[in-house]
Amino acid sequence: MNPRHQLILTLVHQARKMSVAELSRHTGVSEVTVRNDLTALEKQGLLKRVHGSAMALESDDPDARMNINYLLKERLAKRAAQLVEDGETVFIEGGSANALLARHLAQHKQVTIITISSYIAHLLRDTQAQVVLLGGLFQHQSESVVGPLTRLCIEQVHFSKAFIGVDGFHPEIGFTSRDMMRADVVNSVLAKGVTNVVITDSSKFGAIHPSTLGTPGQIGVLVTDDALPAPMRATLAARGITLHCVTA
Repeated sequence: MNPRHQLILTLVHQARKMSVAELSRHTGVSEVTVRNDLTALEKQGLLKRVHGSAMALESDDPDARMNINYLLKERLAKRAAQLVEDGETVFIEGGSANALLARHLAQHKQVTIITISSYIAHLLRDTQAQVVLLGGLFQHQSESVVGPLTRLCIEQVHFSKAFIGVDGFHPEIGFTSRDMMRADVVNSVLAKGVTNVVITDSSKFGAIHPSTLGTPGQIGVLVTDDALPAPMRATLAARGITLHCVTA
């Protein structure tokens, strides 16, 4: 995917809906070129075209989500990788930023990675990293496993840090997820009492989704970008969460 397509996806994802004229101004190309770009992206299932505009899709497909805010996710992944030492065993849940983290660790450190994501396991197939892929009910779109068998597997493995993704955070509710089954698995991980690290960009803050992730004190570290508003930073600090920021 070329850089302009990545930019278009990011803009549409952030705004949820954006006109062709607006995209033309942001990308510096003609509206005809933007329309051709939107047609190509729609054929790939990455967005939806409506009259004169493009709309974001709510998708769990890892490849589709990887291209949204890709460069920022890379920066988040590299910053999160600095929290891991050679020789550690870490749990990496799923999602595009976590997939980039797993790849970075596999390329630059001697680690064992435990994951519920077959997408991550496949991404690391040509590396020397030790990968433990847990079992369970396979979710086709997200390429992750969930359910009672997955929770049982989590009880039987040990790791020093866990890296998880979230869909939202609200000061009165905390971290939340769109997927109840994946939230159930994440809560099993959080309950193990290791160092739990959330990786997410600042756009998720203020959003509320159906399933709560964790209880106060279970999530101790957040890796995000410096566009996070000051009131949110204060709220996180009051919860005892250590913040690591990268440039947005």
